[in-house]
Parts: sequence; structure tokens; C-alpha cells
Amino acid sequence: MRAYLLIMLISALITFVGTFATLRISHRYKLYPQIRARDVHTRPTPRLGGVAMFAGFAITLPIASSLGWFKGVFAEPVHVYAILAAACLITLIGFLDDLYDLDWSLKLAGQFVVAGILAWQGVQIVSLPIAGVTIGSFGISFVVTVFLTVLVMNAVNFIDGLDGLVAGVVLIGTGVFFTYSYLLAQQTSPTNYFNLASLLSAIVIGMCVGFLPFNWHSAKIFMGDSGAMLLGLLMATSALTVTGQIDPKLVSKGELVPAFIPLILPLAILILPMLDFTLAVLRRLRAGKSPFAADRQHIHHRLQDFGHSHLGSVLVFYVWTALISISCVLFFFVDAWLVWLFLLVGAAAAFTFTLWPVIRKRVITNV
Repeated sequence: MRAYLLIMLISALITFVGTFATLRISHRYKLYPQIRARDVHTRPTPRLGGVAMFAGFAITLPIASSLGWFKGVFAEPVHVYAILAAACLITLIGFLDDLYDLDWSLKLAGQFVVAGILAWQGVQIVSLPIAGVTIGSFGISFVVTVFLTVLVMNAVNFIDGLDGLVAGVVLIGTGVFFTYSYLLAQQTSPTNYFNLASLLSAIVIGMCVGFLPFNWHSAKIFMGDSGAMLLGLLMATSALTVTGQIDPKLVSKGELVPAFIPLILPLAILILPMLDFTLAVLRRLRAGKSPFAADRQHIHHRLQDFGHSHLGSVLVFYVWTALISISCVLFFFVDAWLVWLFLLVGAAAAFTFTLWPVIRKRVITNV
């Protein structure tokens, strides 16, 4: 664990310094867009924080390779090179979009290319843990992997509308995922706890910790599409690399839920972003617009219209992310009925917090 904590610290420090430098450069050369109608901030703010986050990832990764603990992770570096190349490309696409507002179709095509690079180099779903049944041929695995990776990238990107929202949600979700992947490694490889999924998660945790001080309300800098898509890519990649740690032939019927966790958890963590993404696409298509046309009707916008403050809206996402991700991982430790009980009680509390502005208003009115 100490090795992973060191990686988190290194990633956080590099990202923090990189964000500070990016902020200074952005203000010096006025590298920030004009305020748009859908924006909630009131002053021009740089949105190139994703460049600093990429620096945290790209520099920490080779540092990890030089540490003896992670020697096994880099024994076959083809996957690492593919992840690094994909991260570099998605950051470049996001960087150009943050500066020049690329056409949505061009950005989407770039996302598919990035996901294709990963899948082509073997970073893909290996199998589904259902009595030893694999997901199918290389072609099927390739298509499913690309689709899921693009979906996660866009889900994360779509909720990037409030200070600290994406960084906090990813920090919470990835923290829980790191705990799961680390404990899974202890079970599947008792003599070596070091694996690529946990390493990627540790770096992402550090990236979010290093960036959040600059992005907390009122934000001095935004991560932009470059940061949001990078985080989505790395979250999806971490989940994909975990599938190789599970031998589906050894999974019994009673262990199906725990075995599905590496595939369920990233999607469960992003259930609100996924819902937001789906509603946005349907809403825009129904209005005859592009599914990627920007508007001010995302869930985080509606929470503010609902009566939540800026911080309150962000905390709603935090609460639901923590509840769902922790519930998923609890299947790994305790009986299912206890997990469902925890989820039921937690959901009641989360709904109360989400609806609190209305509840408070009615209480005040009745009084």
C-alpha cells in the first residue's frame, strides 16, 4: 500500500504544480474563452487544466516504472504504451476543443480512434464471468470495448459544468475502485499486489487531489474537455485491465455479483452522468439538434434551478456516487442482504438530501 500512496503523492504534486503553471500561462496569454449563456461562472476562466492533469499522468507513469515494486506491471509494456498513446491523443483532442470548439462529429470520431487504439492493443474486455463463457471473438470484444470506453468518456465530460464536480466524483469513485482492485489483487495474486488497474487508479486519485484546490468553488481554472475525457478514458481503462485478473472458470453461481464488479462499478459510479448523458441526447434529438449541442438543462443545472446552491448541487453528485460505488464493493465483503439494506437506507438519505430544498420550503410554508 505504501507504494501506491507514494504514487498518489507524486501524481498529486506534479498535477498541482502543473495546474499552477497552466493557470499562470493561461492568464498571461489570455487563453480562456468568453462566458457562454449556459455557464454558471461570471468571469472568464481558463479551461486548460486537463493539460496539467495529463502531465501528472504522463510523468508519474514512467516514475512508477523505475520503482522496483511495479516491475511486473511493466514487464510487458505494450498495454502501458497503448494507454499512454491513447491518453496523449485524447488530451490533444480535448485541448484543441477547449481552444477552438471543434465540431462535435470530429471530436466523437477522435474518441472512437482513441478507444480503438486501446482495444486493438489488447486493452479490452477479456471475458464475462458466467460459467467460463468468454465475451466472444476478438471482433465482438473490440466493438464492446470501444463502445463502453466512448460512453464513459462522454458521460464524464457531460457533467463537467460545476466547480469541483467531475474531479470530486472521479476521486470518490476511483478511490473505491482502487480499494476493490487492490483487494482483488491480494486474492488472485497473494505474492504480488501490484497490477496495472490499481496503478492507474492511484495516479488518477493523485491527479484529482492535485487539481481540486484550483477547481473548488469559485474555480480558478477548469479541466475542460481535455481533462474530463482523459479522466473518463482512464476510468474505463482501469476497469478493462481488471477483467484479466478474473478467471471466469473459477466463478461459481453465488459469486456472480462480486465477479461482475470490475465491469459494473465504473458504470455504477457514473449512473448520474450516464442518466444525464442519455437525457441530453434524447432531449436534443427530439428538438432536432445535434446530440452534442450544448445547453443549460443538465442535471447539475436543474439541481440549482431546483433550489440547491452551487455546493449543494455538487454534493448531491458526491453523495450518490459514494453510495452506489460503496454498495457495489460491499458485495465483495458481506452478504448480499446486508448490501441491499445499506443501499436502501442510503438511498432514502440520498433522496432526502436531493429533495431537501423542496422539503425545507414546504416545512417553512406550513409553519
